[in-house]
Amino acid sequence: MAMRTDKPFATTKDLIAGFWNWTCKSKAEAIEWVKRCPNPHEGESEIEIRQVFEAEDFGAEFTLEFREQEERVRGRLAQKK
Repeated sequence: MAMRTDKPFATTKDLIAGFWNWTCKSKAEAIEWVKRCPNPHEGESEIEIRQVFEAEDFGAEFTLEFREQEERVRGRLAQKK
C-alpha cells in the first residue's frame, strides 16, 4: 500500500506561492513595494525579500575564466530546452 505525503506542507491547500521581480535602488525601496502587495490570507502572511545578483555586481572577482564557465553552462542549459 502506497502512502501519500505532502511534505513539507501538511496539505496542498497550505501552499500559496508566487513571486515578483522588482528593480529597486535600495532595500528600503523594496520594503515599500512589499507594503503595497495584496495579502493572500485573512490573517498575517509572510513575504520574503531576496536580492538577485547580476554578473556585473561581482566586479573584478568575476574573472574572464568565470565568465567563460558561465557561458558554457548557459549553453548546455539552452540545449536541453
